[in-house]
Amino acid sequence: MAKKPSSFEVTCPCCSAVLKIDAETRAVIAHTAPVKPKTFADMEAAAKAMREQDSRRESIFQQSVEAQKHASDLLEKKFQEALKKAKETPDTGKPIRDFDLD
Repeated sequence: MAKKPSSFEVTCPCCSAVLKIDAETRAVIAHTAPVKPKTFADMEAAAKAMREQDSRRESIFQQSVEAQKHASDLLEKKFQEALKKAKETPDTGKPIRDFDLD
């Protein structure tokens, strides 16, 4: 008769970690984290990525500043449009409340 192994290893499909599982208790008895590759090959590539990120951040900030400069004009136009719509729509009287429906 073949002897059952007391534990076995399973690779996680999400993160590629190796889990060692005890067959009898069905519990994880060991965990080996996957080896993560380095993000950048050298310091020059990392510095270049940081400079690109800084320029992108500055660009987004400038766009935000421009949007804030014109925000009051945009809000004024929205208000005028809502006011015009309110004047065109006739007043139907007192609004119906949920309490009135009972």
